[in-house]
Amino acid sequence: MSAKGERAASPTPSANSYSQRDNDKGNLSLHAEQKSDDEKLATSRDTSGDVSPAPSNDGQTEDDTNIISFTQDDPTNPYNWSRKKKIYVVVTAMVMVLNSTMGSALPSGATGATSRYYDVESDELLVLPVSIYLIGYILGPMIFAPLSESYGRKIVMICTFIMFTIFVMACAVAPTFASLVVFRMFTGIGASTPVSVIGGILADMYSTSRARGMAITAFMAATTWGPLLGPLLSGYITMYISWRWVYWVELMFAGATWPFLLFMSETYGPVILRRRAKKLRKETGDHKIKAPSELEKQDLWELITTVLTRPIRMMLFEAIVSSTCLFLSLEYGIFYIFFQAFDPIFADTYGFTPGQVGLAFLPIGVGSIFAAAIYLWWDYYLDRARNKPTPPAWSRKEEFVRLPLACLGGPLIVISLFWLGWTARADIHWIVPILAVLPFGIGFLLIFMALINYVVDAYEIYAASAMGATSAARSVFGVVLPFASSPMYATLGVPWACTLLGILSALMCLIPFVFIKYGEKIRSNSKFCQELKKKKADGEEKQRRLWERQRSRQEPDLEKGT
Repeated sequence: MSAKGERAASPTPSANSYSQRDNDKGNLSLHAEQKSDDEKLATSRDTSGDVSPAPSNDGQTEDDTNIISFTQDDPTNPYNWSRKKKIYVVVTAMVMVLNSTMGSALPSGATGATSRYYDVESDELLVLPVSIYLIGYILGPMIFAPLSESYGRKIVMICTFIMFTIFVMACAVAPTFASLVVFRMFTGIGASTPVSVIGGILADMYSTSRARGMAITAFMAATTWGPLLGPLLSGYITMYISWRWVYWVELMFAGATWPFLLFMSETYGPVILRRRAKKLRKETGDHKIKAPSELEKQDLWELITTVLTRPIRMMLFEAIVSSTCLFLSLEYGIFYIFFQAFDPIFADTYGFTPGQVGLAFLPIGVGSIFAAAIYLWWDYYLDRARNKPTPPAWSRKEEFVRLPLACLGGPLIVISLFWLGWTARADIHWIVPILAVLPFGIGFLLIFMALINYVVDAYEIYAASAMGATSAARSVFGVVLPFASSPMYATLGVPWACTLLGILSALMCLIPFVFIKYGEKIRSNSKFCQELKKKKADGEEKQRRLWERQRSRQEPDLEKGT
């Protein structure tokens, strides 16, 4: 348990003592440390968030700043929120993610109509409305994920969702193909925040890996179903109304999402404390009341060199993050290749209409439901193993909490790709290649749930930056690989193109097995994991000292009372 706001016994405030990203470390105590007993606040209020004095003892400082933090049962601490309130936040985040991911693939079902309207015939250019959106996914997480670790989740999501809403409307009225492509890029930048920040939101509210895992399952379902609904909706909307109505429908969905977002509570602990300190200063007139994050040095150079570069540093120098980025990026890229490849596979081979091609994606969604069921079964099995009188050693190993699911999911994707490639022929019924994408849906979600949960559990307070790194990396593949789709399938043919992707996926399957064997050693050598471990240890020690001082202060009061 951590003491987020406790003051270190040093002459001057130490920025390292007040990390504004320590909100994931447990229920905290609200207190104020002051220079002397004569300089205490006059009153101590309830546990909902006011300052209560603590004796200085060894916690004296050169100034008399009153530092506040959460009490053990503080209802404003996101860890202590009611189940109903947490579910509301998770549902809101899921709806935001659905806006984002559905928008990514929405133009794929309207490619033909867009081509005719703008008189664009180049296959490479027609890929742009989808691929350029994912460029926004590359740029956005590198900025917005670390900013959410400084200024809070909600304000970042509101600002970027404003951008998303405005540019969705712009896409609906785009006068030229070039303007449509530009508007789609800015839409993607605005849409990138929910996908990259949700890991941090869940870490803010759930202190255990099991609870986080259940919530991330819901998040991953939204990330899978969103791109699948895109081509399905756009295919039928284009057939029966107009391709522009694809974007008007997306705008309506965004409008319906706004009330959820506006009424969502901020989940980031340091921001909650900062607002509380501001309120207390206004109510009491005591300008020495501070939140821990207010004592940290805030400047533009720190923001640029430390905060905004964190996702890049994690991607380049953290083995867990970089390997996860590589695996997820390939599978994500294959997923987006399907949006280009299903036309030659199903339209050319079987004569499917755009709407029917969209329906061909549904088995991937069905597979994601099976994957969620497998995840829940594994979670139950693991919990039973851990609660045995003598738990098996493997059940206590961090790598076994998540990674066996990825060990199953990887081979399923390989099987799916070979199955799809060698059965998509005119002399074989169309249901056979369509069923081939069912194991892809299972494997895709299992891999994402396992590795994203593993990354969030490993990096906790840096989860948003780690998620931002993985989101940006896989978006690079999502942008680049679809451009290779048409030439690859035209040159190699459907069977050998799918075989190539299957071989690459088979190589990536080794990553979770390596993590299971060497993951503990990798984490012990990780700079970020060691920093996290140190912060937890420091927090527990500070909390212990605080409680001891509180008990020592209460004992004389009890003696007087008797």
